Amino acid sequence: MHDLKYLRGYPADLLAQVARMRDAGRLGEYLERRYPGRHEVQSDKALYGYAMELKQAHLRNAPAPDKVIYDNKLDVVHKALGLNTAISRVQGGKLKAKKEIRVASLFKEAAPAFLEMILVHELAHLKERDHTKAFYQLCEHMLPGYHQLEFDLRVYLTWRELEG
Repeated sequence: MHDLKYLRGYPADLLAQVARMRDAGRLGEYLERRYPGRHEVQSDKALYGYAMELKQAHLRNAPAPDKVIYDNKLDVVHKALGLNTAISRVQGGKLKAKKEIRVASLFKEAAPAFLEMILVHELAHLKERDHTKAFYQLCEHMLPGYHQLEFDLRVYLTWRELEG
């Protein structure tokens, strides 16, 4: 039996509901009904542009990321849907930090709402480093319904793993 590893920590009644849909083979139907279609942000350049639009709309005073790319090495199993890192390099006599956002490549095939949720999450780290209450309030401010999207994204990951 497939466990619901992406949904650990959610209430038992929600897990039971997802398990029933999984057992009936209806997870894909649920996701397609709620999140039809796939986004068109396929290149790293387009991803960077999209991330900058979101940043400008919600986080004008936050520092801009230097790079936003799809990364086929991110491992979803280890909870890395996206990463927000600062790479430090010595340039001349100074230490320069470049901010990078990396999004797991599997999200090239995802619904537009899921890509937006991941970018909002990573962009929120520009202002709030840790997953605190303030961080999640910022995510919800930037993307109303953020928590439902995060839950449905975890259902999507469960469905993808079942489809193999």
